[in-house]
Formats: sequence, structure tokens, C-alpha cells
Amino acid sequence: MRHQKTGKKFSRKIGVRKALLRSLMSNLILKEKITTTETKAKETRRLIEKLVTKAKVDTVANRKLVTENLGSPLRVNKLFKEIGPRYAERAGGYTRITKLPKRTSDGSSMAVIEFV
Repeated sequence: MRHQKTGKKFSRKIGVRKALLRSLMSNLILKEKITTTETKAKETRRLIEKLVTKAKVDTVANRKLVTENLGSPLRVNKLFKEIGPRYAERAGGYTRITKLPKRTSDGSSMAVIEFV
């Protein structure tokens, strides 16, 4: 049973799942708007909101915590220099998910996730 377990599994092993979510978060930081399935967008939002909250205060400790999740200094710098200060006064809700029509090939629910 999955009582009090957070996060979706996406029918993937943990290493592949982490890589998928890291890739989605990285692309969202670089492009600021991505199209993906609705479930992946919701899971990405859960994780990216925590990173943006840490990026609002630029300390060495926060940079190390964010680097653990993203890995790339380019993405970490953009998060701390551009995205974090943009939402300094905002208490939360940094992303918006907009639903799109279902994908024609397999009928998956699609969505756009972007920074507000």
C-alpha cells in the first residue's frame, strides 16, 4: 500500500524516474514553458515550486540544495539570477498548468506548464 507516499512512479525505476523529472525541471527553467503530459506537468510543478522557493534567497546552502536536484550550474545560475528574484514578493504558485487537447497518437492528456 502507498499510504502517505508522495509522487508518481510513472511505471519507471527510480533512476530513470529521477532523470525524467530532472530533465523536465531543467527544460522548464531554460525555456520557461514546456508541453508534456498532464501527470508529468503536475509532478514537475510539485518539485519546481520547492526549488524556486529556495532560489528566492541566494545563499551557498540553498545553491547546494538546488544543485543536488538540477546538477547543471547553467540552470542553477538562471534559477538564482533570473527566476528567483522575479518571485521574491510572491508567497507561492510560481507555475501555471494549462490543459491541452488529448494527444492523437495515444489519447494522453496533454498540458503546458509555464512560469506565471
